[in-house]
Formats: sequence, C-alpha cells, structure tokens
Amino acid sequence: MTNVAQPIDDSPLGPAPGALRGGAAVARFLLIVSRYATLIALLVMCVVFSIHSPRSFFTVDNFLNILNQSSLTALIAGGLTVTLIVGEFDLSIGYAASLAGVLVAGLMSHQGLSIPLAVLATIGVGAGIGAVNGVLVAKARINSVVATLGIGTVLVGVSYTYTNGQPIAAGMPLSFLNFAVTKFLHVPKPMLVAAGVLALLWAIINLTDLGQRLQAVGGNAEAARLAGIAVDRVKIFAFVISGACAALTGVLLSSLIGSGTIAAADSYLLAAFAAVFLGSTTLRDGEFHIVGTVVGVIFINTGINGLSIFGVPTSYQNIFTGGILVVAVGLSTVTRRYTTR
Repeated sequence: MTNVAQPIDDSPLGPAPGALRGGAAVARFLLIVSRYATLIALLVMCVVFSIHSPRSFFTVDNFLNILNQSSLTALIAGGLTVTLIVGEFDLSIGYAASLAGVLVAGLMSHQGLSIPLAVLATIGVGAGIGAVNGVLVAKARINSVVATLGIGTVLVGVSYTYTNGQPIAAGMPLSFLNFAVTKFLHVPKPMLVAAGVLALLWAIINLTDLGQRLQAVGGNAEAARLAGIAVDRVKIFAFVISGACAALTGVLLSSLIGSGTIAAADSYLLAAFAAVFLGSTTLRDGEFHIVGTVVGVIFINTGINGLSIFGVPTSYQNIFTGGILVVAVGLSTVTRRYTTR
C-alpha cells in the first residue's frame, strides 16, 4: 500500500505571513461586526419602520413611548448585568419582580402601610431574596442556574399563598397608582427612576474599587481570591443588587397596571437575558456592561414597537425576542472566542 504524504508546514518560521494576516483580518472583521452590528441593525429597523409608518413610528411621542416601555426592562436587566459580570446567572428575577408587585400592593391594601414604607419593605425583600441566592451559590456552592431557578419556583408559590391566587387592586393609594403614568418635566417617571438606578450601577462598576472587584471575580474567580478579594462577598453583593432591581421593577409595574398581579413580571426574565447578552456584544468584546444592556433593551423594544405598528400578532413578537436571545448568545460566544485567541 502506498502512503500518500500529507503536506506539512515544516518551516522554522511557522505559518506563512499571508495566512497570519488572513486569520487576523477575519478575527478583526468579526469583532467589528459584533461590536457595531446591534447599533447598525437598530438604525436599519428605525429607517424601515419610519418609511413604512412615518406618522406612527417616526414621532417624538413614539420614541418617548419606546423609552418608557424600555425603562422597566432596563431596570431589571441592569441588576442582572451585575450578576452576569461576576460570572453567575439569576433566573429568579422575573418571579421576584412578580412577587414584589403583589407584595407592595398587599402591604398598602391589607397591612395599611404608607407608600414609602411599603416600597422600602418590598425592595428589602427583593434584596433578601438576592442574598439567599448569593449564599446558596457562593457559600453552598450550588450551581447558580439550579439555585436561582429553585428559588424562583419557591417565589411563585409564595405569591399564590399571599394572594390566594387573586389580583390585589382594591385599597391602593391613588398617588401610587398615578406615579407610573405621570410625568416630571415631560419625562415619564419610570424613565427617571430607571435612568437614576442605571447611572448608579454604571458608576459603581466603572468608577469604584467595588466595580473592579466585580470584574475581577468575573474574569477569574480563583485569581481574584489569590489577590485577596473576598470572592464570596462580591458574588453575594451582585445577587443582592439583582434582587433589589427586580423588586423595584415589580413595584413600578404594580403602579403601572394598577394592581398586584401574579406572574405579571415573569416575562421580563427572557427580555432581560436577551438584552444583556445582546448588549455584551455592543461596543465591547463580549463583556457585560450597563451601556450595552441599555442598547439591547432599546433594540428589543424598538422591534416590538415597530411590529405592533405593523399589526404583527403578539406571538410573533415573542418569536422575535426569543430569536434575539439566540442570536445574542451566539454573537457573544463568537466574540469571546476570538478575543481570547
């Protein structure tokens, strides 16, 4: 039998310069596409929707409507971003937000608490839920997907137990119900709340030592531990922030819909993950960051808004959001692969 010799590169200089340049060019192209694809696609969507329905889509009121619709998703996604930065997942955020919505309504309607006390207590409960998630993941070493999904399921049961399966609407103060539907200086109040929280999260992550520790833990937890960083505490802090943001989202949603409704915020889980992963490929090399998350949220809500104007059924809007999540995770994976080479 005759053996066919396989061509090999036995040059002491390694691969040909042209091959190296070609590989580097491909990697550079993919990075550029991944960094700016979301912004380009957002611009294209706006142009297409504006041409199709200029009087419905391309208006100041509609753009404000998109931003207002994005505010709650951006708020819960901002908290999720902090958890993902440290390399963990939080699948309980949607259920925590739903529980917060019925809890704040119940505390005012049934327990007679004032609005500030009810809101603070609800956010405190959300932070406590995050702390439990953080302890299970950091101390008990339970996988974050399993731990947070289990806690989320528990929260569903707590919501049904607290409400007996019925929405809470009667007895809520009018000032609370009006908060989410009124404006301050012509800007919807939920937008102002979300902008303030997101600006604070951005400052913590980018301008403080705590933010550096968050990123160090997410980059390499073992190296961070050897460098003297309290990895467990940092992870617990990230989950606390995620739980608090989820609770605040539920509070605002309860004000917006005028009741505490079971499962009202469950759908925010998918939208938040889609936005955060989409944002991780925006302007960065596959890194989770607040600005990217905001861009991802606006992208998704712009698409949903345009599809609604087109008269597309809600089921197709869900397909759009789910498809965005798959594409976003794919882009994030490709980006990370080429940046680590």
